[in-house]
Amino acid sequence: MAFQERPHLFILLVVCIFLSSFLSVSAQYTPSYACDIDGNPKLKEFAFCNTSLDVRTRVHDLVKRMTLHEKAGSIVSAADKIDRLGIPSYGWWSEALHGVSDTGPATWFDKNVVPGATSYPQVILTAASFNESLFYTIAKVVSDEARAMYNTGVAGLTYWSPNVNIYRDPRWGRGQETPGEDPVLTSRFGVAYVKGLQETGDHNKDRLKLGACCKHYTAYDLDNWTSVDRFHFNAIVTKQDLEDTYNPPFKSCVIDANVASIMCSFNKLNGKPTCGDKELLQDTVRGKWKLNGYISSDCDSLEVMFNDQKWEKTPEQVAADALNAGLDLNCGDSLKKFTEKAVKDGLVNESAVDRAVTNNFVTLMRLGFFDGNPSKQIFGKLGKKDICTKANQDLAREAARQGIVLLKNSLGSLPLVPSFIKTLAVIGPNANATRTMIGNYAGVPCKYTTPLQGLSDSVKTMYEPGCTDVKCTSTHMFENATKAAAMADAVVLVMGTDLSIEHEALDRIEIDLPGQQNLLVSEVAYAARGPVILVIMSGGGIDVTFAKCNPKITSILWVGFPGQEGGGALADVIYGRYNPGGRLPMTWYPQSYAENIAMTNMNMRAEPTTSYPGRSYRFYRGETVYPFGYGLSYSLYVHHLIKAPTHLQVPINKANTSFSATDGVCNKLTFDVDIIVTNIGKMSGSHTVLLFSYPPQVIHNSPHKQLLDFKKVQLGPWNHTSVSFKIDVCKQMSVVDKDGNRKVALGRHVLQIGDLKHNISIKV
Repeated sequence: MAFQERPHLFILLVVCIFLSSFLSVSAQYTPSYACDIDGNPKLKEFAFCNTSLDVRTRVHDLVKRMTLHEKAGSIVSAADKIDRLGIPSYGWWSEALHGVSDTGPATWFDKNVVPGATSYPQVILTAASFNESLFYTIAKVVSDEARAMYNTGVAGLTYWSPNVNIYRDPRWGRGQETPGEDPVLTSRFGVAYVKGLQETGDHNKDRLKLGACCKHYTAYDLDNWTSVDRFHFNAIVTKQDLEDTYNPPFKSCVIDANVASIMCSFNKLNGKPTCGDKELLQDTVRGKWKLNGYISSDCDSLEVMFNDQKWEKTPEQVAADALNAGLDLNCGDSLKKFTEKAVKDGLVNESAVDRAVTNNFVTLMRLGFFDGNPSKQIFGKLGKKDICTKANQDLAREAARQGIVLLKNSLGSLPLVPSFIKTLAVIGPNANATRTMIGNYAGVPCKYTTPLQGLSDSVKTMYEPGCTDVKCTSTHMFENATKAAAMADAVVLVMGTDLSIEHEALDRIEIDLPGQQNLLVSEVAYAARGPVILVIMSGGGIDVTFAKCNPKITSILWVGFPGQEGGGALADVIYGRYNPGGRLPMTWYPQSYAENIAMTNMNMRAEPTTSYPGRSYRFYRGETVYPFGYGLSYSLYVHHLIKAPTHLQVPINKANTSFSATDGVCNKLTFDVDIIVTNIGKMSGSHTVLLFSYPPQVIHNSPHKQLLDFKKVQLGPWNHTSVSFKIDVCKQMSVVDKDGNRKVALGRHVLQIGDLKHNISIKV
């Protein structure tokens, strides 16, 4: 969103919302809804209020009753009320990225009504769990709290989450919001999260619990880096990269999750603003993928198109371009101000406006907004009692535990045994963090459990911040930190970043620890007489090569931005109450990567002639600090292959090096991979089974490695279990050629699970 850089827009939206029927006197709130037949019996005369009719019939009746002026006021994020039709104003902009947030003006907290909501780990850490059931469960609980807040009158029904952009560059300030760099993991997270937010529990696809939104479509992963910002950036992307990397998560959101909305992004794509690109919106999202919902702009992308990108000479032309491209809703007020004149000037037909209004109101119909009093509907009993429950907060702690990644553990230094430790030194600018733990797009949490609080529950602690903040520009506090380390039996250093280093509208320049943090870590480690555990709290990867190679630093943990219960989760892992099993959802690059690679280069593939190393584990050719999928445990897991074919015959007459993944033979082209996983450690633990493929390099610029599937298993000590994968060859083993077409390469494919490798030959 853009409100952080465009405060006038944010103020306007807030004023519009607060002047609407969301508010009543004395800080008493009531939910906003249409067709209040109990309060106005005359509304029974309108077919759009007749719940016995199908949604399309009701919306058609509504749209034909509206004037052009009313239509224009209904396709913006702070939609106008229409008193004569019994329709109140509606705020479309709410957020629920990792808990209900007050980032969007249609949702807010009130200490006397709903003071806060459960704040789960930032997405990048939840994704590190590689646990689809966890993704879904978090979203389902968030939807309960959101509906409860709607019923109390302080929230909307449409949530512009999740963010399914690919975390292409380690410097991106919003990488923390995403599930990482891999299109398979990102797609699976998006589908699970959307379903968790939207599903009503009765298997009725025409009804929605909440309206989710997958954003920001597409190739959006630069906010503000050196002299380039998202409002002016033109992303030059090949057909191969667009189909192979950037678009799959959005496609999955629409096709596999039936998402209610797609949001177009600020940037241009190959010279054209995404919110004005008919091929992207109308032809692809609506046409090929069959979106059943609305397409929204980012805030305010139309204003950006006119003022920043100079796309057209008048704002009416911009409004017309967006509507003609397939945009249905404008976050902001551009369509409200300029649509009528655009129609009257012949720049856009009113039928395009009708389409936009229809798609928006269909979504609200599916949400029950036109079904009368929500207290009489399926989720009408949810209320304040269902927010910040113990179960919800326990889930936040569990989610953080599942995501925490153990990166180093020399000589089995972890877990610490509390009974063996008389004093623990807890040091670092994030050691007593609160707000830092929830990252961006967060609301007001129920409470905080800081790292210091969590670690102090079991052991006597000494606390020294070491730096005044994460920027750590001064060393004047180092002496106290080193003294504490020298006195303690063990040291936990909680370092990293916060939103002053990486957030929306702020990309990083460097990817090592900020300021003098490296020096603080090194001096503390040198002074310490016991084990030293380095904890990195950050939204992205950090070059910690110095710590990885320092024998005095016995363990390294990455905890992302771990949510309101992050401190408790960290203590559970450090003290051995929980066996870590998280895996990195992104590559950790060395600082030299940031020094040598322009963030504006969108190419995923390596270019040897220019020494460009490529991006993500699928294409990067270079040294890493830690690779994608890396993560240690207190247990050792062994994989044993039970079943997998050695060759696969494709029933087609002729093919040279590959065949099309849309070929008719694809429907039945599957095979099974069965393995046994054994935990040979002394602790129970969760283990992620990652199935990779190394495809033959017969299609130009194929990935040298790609994730096919993943599963999470729970195993007791010395226990084993079977894990089965059913592989759809055309869907999962295909690669994209230079023209953007998916093909399956003939020849030897190498499958890998941990240290286990298996060859399978695909032939015609």
